[in-house]
Amino acid sequence: MGIRLMGLAQAKQKLRRSLSARIRMISATGVDVPKGHFAVYVGELSSKKRFVIPISYLNHPLFQDLLNLAEEEFGYDHPMGGLTIPCSEEYFICLTSSLNCS
Repeated sequence: MGIRLMGLAQAKQKLRRSLSARIRMISATGVDVPKGHFAVYVGELSSKKRFVIPISYLNHPLFQDLLNLAEEEFGYDHPMGGLTIPCSEEYFICLTSSLNCS
């Protein structure tokens, strides 16, 4: 019984450290993201650019295709820390411009 409680305490401590590190990362990078928007990273490996886009884009089929590509290429755990879209900046700007018009 005592060993199990000690294991639970250690797991709780690890979870708390992990969550506090994630919160620090989010608060450091999420300062300039307005409500109703989210940040994505776009571009080549050496020069990714950060874009802040409306959440409404998540419902659009063209943007969902990009998300599927991101899932195929990176999975759900990748080193960038944020949502990375695997396309060129030019394509992304063109796509988001067309989404703004519709």
